[in-house]
Amino acid sequence: MTAFISLRYGRREKHALVTLEDTDREILYPVLFWENSIGRSRTSDIRIKDPTVSREHAVLLRRSNGWFIADTGSKAGVYVNGQQAQGRTPVYIGDQIRLGLSVLTLRRADDTTAYSEREYLRYKEAKRESRTVTGSVLLMLITVYILFLTAEAVLNMNSFAPVIAPLGFVTVMWIFYAVSRRFFKRRCFELEALAFLLSGTGIILNTVHDQRQSFVQLAALVLGIIIYCFMLWFIEVPDRVMKWRWLIAVGALGMLGLTIAIGTNLNGAKNWIVLGPVSIQPAEFVKIAYIFIGASTLDYLQTRKNLFGFILVSGMYVGVLVLMSDFGTAVIFFATFLVIAFMRSGDFKTIILAVTAAALAIIVVLSVKPYIAARFQAWGHVWEYATEEGYQQINTLIYSSSGGLFGVGLSKGCLQYVFASESDLVFGLATEELGLIIAVLCGVVIGGLMLYARAVITRSRSTFYSIAACSAAGLLVFQAALNIFGVVDLLPLTGVTLPFVSYGGSSMAACWGLLAFIKSADERTYSHRHAKTVPADDDDDGYERSDDPDYTDYTEQAYTRI
Repeated sequence: MTAFISLRYGRREKHALVTLEDTDREILYPVLFWENSIGRSRTSDIRIKDPTVSREHAVLLRRSNGWFIADTGSKAGVYVNGQQAQGRTPVYIGDQIRLGLSVLTLRRADDTTAYSEREYLRYKEAKRESRTVTGSVLLMLITVYILFLTAEAVLNMNSFAPVIAPLGFVTVMWIFYAVSRRFFKRRCFELEALAFLLSGTGIILNTVHDQRQSFVQLAALVLGIIIYCFMLWFIEVPDRVMKWRWLIAVGALGMLGLTIAIGTNLNGAKNWIVLGPVSIQPAEFVKIAYIFIGASTLDYLQTRKNLFGFILVSGMYVGVLVLMSDFGTAVIFFATFLVIAFMRSGDFKTIILAVTAAALAIIVVLSVKPYIAARFQAWGHVWEYATEEGYQQINTLIYSSSGGLFGVGLSKGCLQYVFASESDLVFGLATEELGLIIAVLCGVVIGGLMLYARAVITRSRSTFYSIAACSAAGLLVFQAALNIFGVVDLLPLTGVTLPFVSYGGSSMAACWGLLAFIKSADERTYSHRHAKTVPADDDDDGYERSDDPDYTDYTEQAYTRI
């Protein structure tokens, strides 16, 4: 709760970056984002009610070297100062943009705010900052929590063996915090703290049942942190993602194809590549690539051609996953597709069509995959299949109910003797040994990621960050719902992991990678990078004026800078 309160008050108010003025109609359009769709459609960021303007006419973009406009296949074209725009065309303050018969002039954001009002806004910002909780406080609380559980494990097992992995986890957590503060200069650490809370809970559950598994999880955590840091650097520049997205798409499809070719069939799905003592589940990392592809719209945003390309790629990915018999991951991809497709198009018809196609696909799968049909048959009737398809769920329901609010104690549960207790059934294991309070807390934290993502995208400047954050959070929440509701028989059992908590190195590393998409949408993540290149009197950014002699200030003929 402390971390979510800190996240809530750690965001600033949104102001227009620039404005578009229609002098003929006496209309002023505020430009709020780094990528803004312009058109007649209701879903456009800047909606122009002019029949000569196409539904998806153009996109106005802000980049480090200025403002640009790109035609998205309109009928009437885009003209800047009388010259037709070709590709990305630079736009300066005072330039006239003609879309159909509408002429818009690019203006600076309104800077007539009274001094007293500005001071009041700065006071509100300072007040919000004072209510945020520092990362060190959050990590201290997590450290106490982990050490308490470690002490319980030592007492229950009469051995100091369970100490090694938790102490290693605490060390990794504090080192990453120090690096994040000192090297990356990041002020906020709430999102990472929530991920550490979940990861630490999973490592504790593993360390009392299998020491080797806990070390694997710890190594995967380190790998996940490295992926997390790399991704935050990579997606800092949306154009870089746009440049690489199709190579990423082909590479991800190649990983799935390689899994079909040389993969190992484990537990009914051919989704593992085993290399000696190391096993990898490529589909977990393809989730990251999938969001890269879906969120990288930029110049094209809502154009049908761009959306159809994404639909085609999505169909290929889901088709390969079906061939691998990894239906749980296929369902997760489909749910993520619905989030991305709706955020990109705002069109319910596309969503309805996709859901209808999925329903028909499910009917086909049930007819050709008898064991999948058996799972659906047992859904809601597990007590009638107690020795067959409902065996895992029956045991989860029985043993988790015995845990009560505070659990029977680490290593004292009976669910540990049921297959996949640390992975597919980990929610039941946590409920039995740690208690209902801790288990529900894990679910609430994962669900809270969606609420946080929803909050930050309302203030996120870039369409890429907004779509990526919401789809990554939606993926994690939907996956958690499949895991939790599946083991308690509210949904069919799919065998997917509980993010950050379940045993699985690939899952742990991929979850941290997905977390980077949510982090990137937080305005504070990259604020230190731009603090030296943004004027202090630019109300929409609020950073200090640059001392860089190469910096060009706002003038009628200058680019506006990020």
